[in-house]
Amino acid sequence: MTSRADVCVLACAEAFRGDGEILAAGIGGAVTVLAARLARLTFEPGLLTHDGVCLLTGDVPALGRPPEVVEGWLPFRDHLWLVLNGRRHVMLGASQIDRHGNTNISCVGDWARPKAQLLGVRGAPGNTRCDPTSYWIPRHTPRVFVPRVDMVSGIGTDRGAYDLRRVVTNLAVLDFATPDGSMRLASVHPGVSVADVVAATGFELTVPAEVPVTREPTAAELDILDRLDPGRAREREVPA
Repeated sequence: MTSRADVCVLACAEAFRGDGEILAAGIGGAVTVLAARLARLTFEPGLLTHDGVCLLTGDVPALGRPPEVVEGWLPFRDHLWLVLNGRRHVMLGASQIDRHGNTNISCVGDWARPKAQLLGVRGAPGNTRCDPTSYWIPRHTPRVFVPRVDMVSGIGTDRGAYDLRRVVTNLAVLDFATPDGSMRLASVHPGVSVADVVAATGFELTVPAEVPVTREPTAAELDILDRLDPGRAREREVPA
């Protein structure tokens, strides 16, 4: 039986479609790592994947297991070269995101006296300025999808983002295929309505007249997912 988590992993994997020989970097959890590995094992065999540290993987291991075949060594300086030259498609997370895809992972509240200190901007500015970038946000709520982020960590379409692809959440897939680069509802996951997504978003979305349902994994794709994630860690990331 297909779960919501299965649909989310596949939707994230689809973000890498057409990338070719580029480093696919899933940040922040099982779903994004599985997405990159699923894409490589199905429709994007040219993708480069890594072990989360500094090894380019020749094979595609299950979560938590080291690769049996190592394609290359990727020290930090070489990783930075890939980032600066647009050879990395990263799938990030966000504590806040606005209608143009500006994201915040730094602080909540006024910058001078925040209510909560988060990660800091980390690599978000460079990634969003130089590379294809997508987002995985497990909880689609108005507290995350806000009219204005409290601090810009990753830049959006109105600030010169290099190539902002898609945002996948537990409810839907969103993109920026609008004349002004604002967020558009691309699909809703099975069992989710357009009204559910609109109610969970704190700004006005572009909603097409016809909104498709997000594709479910095929039996072959589910078999691969179960091999990559036999403990179903993906289920723990996606609210029921």
